[in-house]
Amino acid sequence: MKEYKRKAARNLSAEKSKTLSVFDNRELSWLKFNKRVLEESADKSVPLMERLLFESIYCSNLDEFYMVRVGSLIDQMMINDKRRDGKTALRPSQQLQKIYRKTRELGEIKDEIFAENEAAMAREGVKRLTCSELTPEQRSFADRHFLYKIKPLLSACIVDKRHPFPFIEGKEIFAAVNLDSENGSLLGIITCSGEPQRVIFLPAGAGKTEYILAEELIEERAGELFESYSVREKVTLRLTRSADINTDKLSDREIDYRECMTALIGLRKKLAPVRMQFSHGVSEYFLDTLMEQLELKRDQIFTERSPLDISYVSQVSDKIAERRELFYDELSPRRSPAVKDGVPMREQIAAKDILLAFPYETIEPFIRLLNESADDPRVTSIKITLYRVAKNSQIIKALCRAAENGKKVTACVELRAKFDEEHNIACSKLLEEAGCRVMYGPPGLKVHSKLCLITADENGNTTHTTQIGTGNYNEKTAAIYTDLSLMTADPDIAADAEKVFHALSTGTLPNDTVRLMVSPLCLQNRVLEMMDNEIAIAQTGGEGYIGAKMNSLTDKKIINKLIECSQAGVKVDLIIRGTSCLVAGVPRVSDNIRIISIVGRYLEHARIYIFGKDVRRRVYISSADFMTRNTCRRIEVAAPLLDEDAKERVVSIFETQLADNVKAREQQPNGEYMYIKTDLPRMNAQRFLYSQAYSAEPKQDEKAEQTKAEPKKKRSIFARIVDFFRRKKRG
Repeated sequence: MKEYKRKAARNLSAEKSKTLSVFDNRELSWLKFNKRVLEESADKSVPLMERLLFESIYCSNLDEFYMVRVGSLIDQMMINDKRRDGKTALRPSQQLQKIYRKTRELGEIKDEIFAENEAAMAREGVKRLTCSELTPEQRSFADRHFLYKIKPLLSACIVDKRHPFPFIEGKEIFAAVNLDSENGSLLGIITCSGEPQRVIFLPAGAGKTEYILAEELIEERAGELFESYSVREKVTLRLTRSADINTDKLSDREIDYRECMTALIGLRKKLAPVRMQFSHGVSEYFLDTLMEQLELKRDQIFTERSPLDISYVSQVSDKIAERRELFYDELSPRRSPAVKDGVPMREQIAAKDILLAFPYETIEPFIRLLNESADDPRVTSIKITLYRVAKNSQIIKALCRAAENGKKVTACVELRAKFDEEHNIACSKLLEEAGCRVMYGPPGLKVHSKLCLITADENGNTTHTTQIGTGNYNEKTAAIYTDLSLMTADPDIAADAEKVFHALSTGTLPNDTVRLMVSPLCLQNRVLEMMDNEIAIAQTGGEGYIGAKMNSLTDKKIINKLIECSQAGVKVDLIIRGTSCLVAGVPRVSDNIRIISIVGRYLEHARIYIFGKDVRRRVYISSADFMTRNTCRRIEVAAPLLDEDAKERVVSIFETQLADNVKAREQQPNGEYMYIKTDLPRMNAQRFLYSQAYSAEPKQDEKAEQTKAEPKKKRSIFARIVDFFRRKKRG
């Protein structure tokens, strides 16, 4: 009996181990994604300046990761370190140790790539200099700049019993000095009370661009601010603070919600440090002193050979913008062939659904729809959800004009859109001042849906135009993110959209929609039901199929169902840009699942769900990733594509991306990602889709009424490659 129990325990342990092998930790998977971003900065096929910009994106991503995810894990560890991750059974402290170790590994790679790219830039005549490299002329220029432009903004203080350590804002670069005094060592801190020009462009020869960073000058001349002391050592530092604030717990029904959020933004700036970057090594005493003052541990200290904040490269990019050989070739969003000039947008949408694909096509038709609706006397109301909008937003302006023209404009503004809170608060005030009704989402739930409903009175008949998207109502991101936007006059979709807005307006949750899948009450359940249907088809000898594209996959219910699909023989294709807690290709568990990640020139942001093949194929576009926060803790909307042309186009985009063998990396059974090796011609999906948009764009001199199809053109090599993959999938 005892032997039986021991054997059963061994089998259970083996089974558990096998189960865990198909899961990846959310945070570690995200670091793998950021590594893929970093790889773009090492890709020699990427123009040189773009490589440096990718490295800046990598660093910016890491900043946000530490502010949000690491900050949250530290809080979890302090509250209850016994609580384990539901997928990999790691405690918060174990996750943090793995994060710190991986960050250090990636940091070494980042520094090496940066050095290589800087050396290549120097050969092109664009060079960052250190203080020791300045010519006499440059030295004179830099000294004057420091004296008149930087020094007046600096604040120096010593740290002792009478002089507490000054507050350092998150992501602020400052200098620390180890000083000698009569009473021993003393810590000196130099902060900046303003925002000096960080990149100081220097006099240089013809055809050259040379510059120095302000922090170089500050560190070099730090001793001048502590003339009564002798300087032992000095270093430049950068602090990252947690930004993980639970906005729901701090809100109060008796306090204006917007005022509450404004107060919270101020609190965020004062949260605990989670990381400190050093420009070079320092003595143990100096390090220990700084760690003690900021309450940081050794694991949270990172010494870097590249500049502590690489975001400055955008200023260099602007300076040398005319050097086109250092940048990507210029591409701009094209006019959609589905949209006619001179015909009102609502009229066109009433005749046929219109699907736009960003950034390949311009967002202008949607803005045009809003502007026309603002001025159309037949339009009675506009309702919209706003998560992130552009600075100086045309969409906000159109909504304000609509309200000023007497339309009933309702905007659900999400004030908790992380790092966009201040901007959204300002936008909500603008909308209110124009006469719009502004509301906020239900307590505890962010409104992340991209939904707009326009209502009109057509000779006593009420008509609706609905727009559902995968991306934000943001003109800037629409030019650099891949997203989809559906505009339809379908009455059932409009009725569902009205239910969503009614629920938002009354503080309830939509749960009885017919066409739209809306979280948190029905989206996850319906997705699972459609997966079950594919399982049933596969089990009866049919061809079960699931295809999905998203930013992240973390929802364990959906992951478990995908594993069940794989084991039942359902073919699953997943395009996941970022985090995937599911590991594909694990024998007998997920070997019918393929996961690829595309990281390229444009940020992959569209969400696509495909269930089934051929005549029974159902296709959705959505604002929701398969993450628990999206399926259970946010208001999200997924819309079916009912128009066959729209459906086929989205499937074509999906299959084109599956065929990518240039920017796509395929996940391996060990959870790592590898570039796809193939003998087929190179296929860059983003390039191909842009070439399609350029080819399909209607000519400027075409008249609006022309609707005849153009003669069939010779198909490009990219198109033939895509066809090959489609035939292969069907075969």
